[in-house]
Amino acid sequence: MEGKLCIVTGATDGIGRVTARALAERGAEVVLVGRNAAKGAEVCKAIRRSSRNDRVRFEQADLSSQAEIRALAKRLTEGGTAIDVLVNNVGAIFNRRRESVDGIEMTFALNHLGYFLLTGLLLESLKASAAARIVNVASEAHRGGQMDLEDPQGTKRYSGWRAYQQSKLANILFTYRLAAVLSETPVTTNCLHPGFVASQFGQNNGWLFSTFLKTLMRFSAIDVEAGARTSVHVAASADVEGVSGRYFDKSRETTSSLVSREEETGQRLWELSEELTGYNYG
Repeated sequence: MEGKLCIVTGATDGIGRVTARALAERGAEVVLVGRNAAKGAEVCKAIRRSSRNDRVRFEQADLSSQAEIRALAKRLTEGGTAIDVLVNNVGAIFNRRRESVDGIEMTFALNHLGYFLLTGLLLESLKASAAARIVNVASEAHRGGQMDLEDPQGTKRYSGWRAYQQSKLANILFTYRLAAVLSETPVTTNCLHPGFVASQFGQNNGWLFSTFLKTLMRFSAIDVEAGARTSVHVAASADVEGVSGRYFDKSRETTSSLVSREEETGQRLWELSEELTGYNYG
C-alpha cells in the first residue's frame, strides 16, 4: 500500500478506526472521515504514533448531509490527486424514525445515499488511479431484508431494524450495479460483512435498546480487530486485485441473498438514488 491514498469513512471508532490504522501500517496515506473533529484529531495522532506513518489526516463531515458530502468531496479532489481506495464504512440504526437535514429518512440517507453520493463525487479521482478499489461495508443483516421501493423511507410503517436491513441490502445492490457501470474502467468495487462486532453500534437509541445490544454483544460479538479484517483484506490484499462485484465474509467470497442479486431491483434503486441526491453517474 506504499504510496497509495486511502479514504476511510466512519474512521474514528470501531472497525473504521482499525481499518484506517491497518492501511497506515501498510504504508498508505490515509484520510479518516468522521463527524467529531476533536475525536478525529485524537485518533489520527494515535494512528500516526502506532503505525509510524505521518501521512494520516482527518476530514470532518456528517455523511447524512448531502451538502457536507459535496463539500468533503471537493476538498478530497482538490489538486487532482488520484484516490486508490475508498472504504465506505457506515452502519447506523435508528430505533425511532427521524429525518436527515435533507428531509430523508436517516437510515436510508446515511447508510445508503451517503455511499452512493460520495462514491460518485470521487469517481473521477478513483479512475485516475492505476487500479482503484471501492469497498462497501454491508452486513449479513441484509438477509431477510426487502427493498420497499414504493415507500423506501418508511413513511407509512417504520421499523428501525427493517430500515437497517434495507439499507445494508441497498449497499449490496449498489455494489453490484456499480461494478457493472465500472466494468470498462480500472476501478473495482466489492462489499462485505464484517461480522457482528462489539462496537458503539446502536448506542444512539436510548437506554433500553442500548442495554439490549450491549448484552447481546457481550455474549456473541467479535472484537473490532477481527471485525476489520475483511475490510482490510478487500481493500489491500493482492488476492482481490481485479475482482469486482463480489460479496465477502470472513475474507472469502460468498453469495449474498437472492434479492440482493436482482438486477431490476438494483436498477430501480439506482434511479431512486440519483433522484434523491440529484447526482447522475452519467
